[in-house]
Amino acid sequence: MNITREDKDQLNSVVKINIEKDDYSPKVDKILKDYRKTANIPGFRKGMVPMGMIKKQYGQAVLVDEVNKLLQESLNSYITEEKIDILGNPLPRPQDDLNWESDNYTFEFELGLAPKFDVTLEGEGPVTYYNISADEEMIDNQIKTIQRQYGKLVTQEEVKENYTVVGTFHNEEESIENEATFKVEDIEGKTNQKALLGAKVGDQVTLKSNKLFKDDDTLARHLGLEKDKVEGLKVDLTFTIKEINEQILAELNQELFDKAFGEGEVTSEKEAKEKIAEQSKQTFQQQGDQQFFNDVTELLIEKADMELPAEFLQKWLQTQGEKQLTPEEATEEYTKSEKGIKYQLIEAKIAKDNDIKVEVEDVKKVAKEKIRMQMMQFGQQDFPEDQMDPIIQNLMSNEEQVRQFSEEVMVQKLLELYKDKMEVEEKDVTYKEFVDKIYK
Repeated sequence: MNITREDKDQLNSVVKINIEKDDYSPKVDKILKDYRKTANIPGFRKGMVPMGMIKKQYGQAVLVDEVNKLLQESLNSYITEEKIDILGNPLPRPQDDLNWESDNYTFEFELGLAPKFDVTLEGEGPVTYYNISADEEMIDNQIKTIQRQYGKLVTQEEVKENYTVVGTFHNEEESIENEATFKVEDIEGKTNQKALLGAKVGDQVTLKSNKLFKDDDTLARHLGLEKDKVEGLKVDLTFTIKEINEQILAELNQELFDKAFGEGEVTSEKEAKEKIAEQSKQTFQQQGDQQFFNDVTELLIEKADMELPAEFLQKWLQTQGEKQLTPEEATEEYTKSEKGIKYQLIEAKIAKDNDIKVEVEDVKKVAKEKIRMQMMQFGQQDFPEDQMDPIIQNLMSNEEQVRQFSEEVMVQKLLELYKDKMEVEEKDVTYKEFVDKIYK
């Protein structure tokens, strides 16, 4: 066997593999001999079928199978031994005139090569890091939410402002028949609110679907329809009132503080607001980290001086998946994934240059934290270590779960590296300012 490589340019190579009869014949002969021992052909005793007949019936199929196996093994070994960084998988060049009756064969494979490039973190930037905090309105709203959570519902007979209403929406023409629960203030438009206020349990009121709620998502949920079905919907809805409830807020006292924050943790409304601000900052840090990571990613992709073997990758994309893509579909798919491919290369380069590795213990630590947080949601503040270990082992046996945890570890390690190496400009913002800046 002889393997040679020809570089077409810095991003594309062709590997030629010459396979001779001596490379495959021992395996082919052995398989055919084993077939002869077990072949069950009328007119011949088992093991006594002429080899010529075995070769005629099975020879070419075995030959093709063994040559393909040899090809794959030798190509993979060559790429590994020569330390060739490739993108995608090798693509075999078509051979319409391949003659399996001959003894020697030549195959060619196209390779897309990973580009050579450098990544510099020192001095890059500045990149803004947002220190996000809750404003007074958000904190006040959270206090109200806690009061509602630990408050009580009192049944009422007549709909008034700030009450919660349970009932059924009906429209025969649009096949609407759905029970919904909402607050009176959720209703948009004076006409709709006027129709609802003063109504009693058992009453049927007519409401206009157009702009009934603040957005189509809310309307679709309350009517039990898909979002596209309510876009532009303008019909009269019959709403039959089933329940009317008044939410009585819990008093801001020590009993409420103990329930919401833990016994003795908070002793006044002022301390409760400070606690909410502190907890919010910890929660918002995740969003600040994610935005910083996204901004660094965009900057590194923009700064990276690299080209990809675009034509090769588009050809390769055509062959992936259950359905073969057309050239146009492959081009579109490549355009969508180009930045992602570049960042994967950048991330791998940064990790290698800075000796960043994901260890098993790192993954277990993430798994443990996930379990602890989940247990806290069920009220278990101190989950026993001896009960946690079997759960971690079970998670570690799930390849997809381990992959997700490993990605989280890598992101966290890269995040710490970026903060340390790059020029970072910190900016204090409220959550509302952050949303307005980033998402609008």
